[in-house]
Amino acid sequence: MKKCKIPLGLLTLVMPFLLIISCENPKKEIKTGSEDKYIDTSIKYANGFDIQYFNGYRKLIIKSPYPDAEQYQEFILISDKSKDVEGENKIYTPVKKVVATSTTHIPMIDILNETNSLIGFPNTDYISSQKTRERVEQGKVTDLGNEQDFNTEVLISLQPDVMIAFSMGKSNKLYNNIEKNGIPVVFNGDWLEASPLGRAEWIKFFGALFDREREADSIFKSIESQYLEAKKLAQNSKTKPKIMSGVLYKDKWNLPAGESFTAQLYRDANTEYIWDDTKGQGSLVLSFETVYEKAQLAELWIGSGYYTTMEELKGANAHYSQFKAFKDGEVYSFSKRRSSNGGVEYFELGPLQPHIVLKDLIKVAHPEILPNYRAYFLQKLD
Repeated sequence: MKKCKIPLGLLTLVMPFLLIISCENPKKEIKTGSEDKYIDTSIKYANGFDIQYFNGYRKLIIKSPYPDAEQYQEFILISDKSKDVEGENKIYTPVKKVVATSTTHIPMIDILNETNSLIGFPNTDYISSQKTRERVEQGKVTDLGNEQDFNTEVLISLQPDVMIAFSMGKSNKLYNNIEKNGIPVVFNGDWLEASPLGRAEWIKFFGALFDREREADSIFKSIESQYLEAKKLAQNSKTKPKIMSGVLYKDKWNLPAGESFTAQLYRDANTEYIWDDTKGQGSLVLSFETVYEKAQLAELWIGSGYYTTMEELKGANAHYSQFKAFKDGEVYSFSKRRSSNGGVEYFELGPLQPHIVLKDLIKVAHPEILPNYRAYFLQKLD
């Protein structure tokens, strides 16, 4: 696998959940033999990947293949098989057989009308997509077992054109073994993106692999337009309700840090997130007492774990009832919309539909702004 060193100082710009100010990327100078080429990229928000265009081929560059990455992944995408292109890590497109490893990959495959290309997935029980579930039940998507230690022999026997993977670190013997058998392993780092639109823009990653870049660009432009329109509407609200988030897990309260993906959604919905000024791109782990001290008077409780009723929530810990949001019945969950097999639709579809997530938050925080809108993911606990 050909890799390029990334300066350590650049890593601070691509760390997960860092708040990004969107802007057009500048033209890039790329050395291709004796002639310089200047390439315009269509990537506006995502920091984790890029697509560069040359005569007869493209380069797919994964800049954030895993957390704290110091190296890029590079692949040459070739649509014309008769084209003689020098270089390693070639992928002939459009890919026809794909193994994916995260449920967030599936909606992007579905929306590009490439559902039939998915032939393998680890632990298919997690899949919510109705179209993909039908293929699973028909035996057309092979279950590869546990996502942390899936069956490589079965995967290799499927002979996919590409495996779309995600990784927590550089060293992974499982993926190395797959690559040695001639199957390209492309890391999808959408989950490391800092902004909601940056994460959704990975639809262009799939568009490049399937030779559906125009469709992917059109889909993303629609998502972007709706997100920015909703954000603008939210800023017109004269109120700014205080939001608390998270629940206890093993006696520790887990909630989004102030530089996280979720915190940015709260800001874009024009709400006051109580931990907005905290550092960190992931989660904060706090005691109940610390949370109660700051959040006891919060007006809204967003993201109450997997609980779907107030009775369940109180049954898990009677102290939850001490919060104002609980007393007022203003507790909301993203976990109520589930597939027939129990998969939570928000975790699968939400990353591709941040405009819907944002509208849901606005509907709860500022119902007067979207009077005729009905929340899709976010639902009040019964």
